[in-house]
Amino acid sequence: MRLAVPAERRPGERRVAALPDTVAPLVRAGHQVVVESGAGTRCFVTDDDYRDAGAEVIAGDVLAGADAVLHVRPLDPDAVSRLRPGAVTIGFCSPSSEPESVSALRDARVTAFSMELVPRISRAQSMDALTSQALVAGYRCVLEAAMRLPRFYPLFMTAAGTVPPAKVLVLGAGVAGLQAIATARRLGAVVEAYDVRPASADEVKSMGATFLRLELEAIEGSGGYAREMAEDRARRQMELLAPYVAKSDVVITTAAVPGRRAPLLMTRAMVEAMRPGSVVVDLAAESGGNVEGSVAGETVQVGGAVLVGMADAASTMPVDASRLYAKNVSNLLALMVGDEATLTLDLDDEVLAGACLTHDGVVRHAPTAELLGDAPTPPADEPPPVEAAPVAVETDVEEGA
Repeated sequence: MRLAVPAERRPGERRVAALPDTVAPLVRAGHQVVVESGAGTRCFVTDDDYRDAGAEVIAGDVLAGADAVLHVRPLDPDAVSRLRPGAVTIGFCSPSSEPESVSALRDARVTAFSMELVPRISRAQSMDALTSQALVAGYRCVLEAAMRLPRFYPLFMTAAGTVPPAKVLVLGAGVAGLQAIATARRLGAVVEAYDVRPASADEVKSMGATFLRLELEAIEGSGGYAREMAEDRARRQMELLAPYVAKSDVVITTAAVPGRRAPLLMTRAMVEAMRPGSVVVDLAAESGGNVEGSVAGETVQVGGAVLVGMADAASTMPVDASRLYAKNVSNLLALMVGDEATLTLDLDDEVLAGACLTHDGVVRHAPTAELLGDAPTPPADEPPPVEAAPVAVETDVEEGA
């Protein structure tokens, strides 16, 4: 089987979908792995590293003739047009925000497995790229805030006096939020956190943070995700959060609702009420933002506070982000490889069924099919696909607040 690893072309993307450590086992299994020259440069992997692992490195088009393509960001329609019918792609597809690419995959009769759609079940944990990349993003958010905060995170007791610890508030206690809590705690900050899902309280406490209870009804969606809230509840939530925001030195927001615009958690007035020198980091800036006025990839001044709109959060740490992502991809690929090192797509398998976005000219993921005006109609001898929640955030964030 011919496996292709193209260089990522999206501005700011530094990750790669396969590393020498994941390429070598594929080559030993009898696969031909073709890597585009320079694919790993931005995460400090050289072409020679891939050659040493047994891959063929070429400077030209690696997509033509590929049986399977391993990628990070969604393939654009031009790239899809170079794939043969029946080819398989494995990577992020952003189905809710890039319908043109999904249409191209459908029309080219390409079988696309979307890493966003991998079901959140125990058996698929090793393939869950949203979780692995959210871990990177949550860690990075705390560092971004620390670099901008004009004071220490930890408590210091010195001969010149006592320096109190910074107060950090994390909104959204999913994977990214919990990693943000853990990192801020390691740096010595006093941390509070809030999430609309009551089940998050124990996880927050286990990280050494205080869970805020706002006397609001819980909002729990399927698969551990949060769901969208009504406008009046959102307004009341912001009113109750306002005093906690005002007393915090750092606020980190990580909330997203699958397939929807990121929920608004903080108004501009709430940011302006913070002390001068305070920092707000919005991890959901790419999907509309949790904070009013945040812009993905930009840092803006709001009153006396600094508002950081994160973009490509996982790509800012490409070495470990690629390490985790490449393993997620190779684990999913392993479910598709038969004894003869050929592709065997068992769409009765709940993991493959849930992750399959397009197959044989059909959009199998119901919400995406609805978005495109299609009817998801898998063959009669196949069961309906397991429906996995789409995410609107390309940085793989899926927390709810």
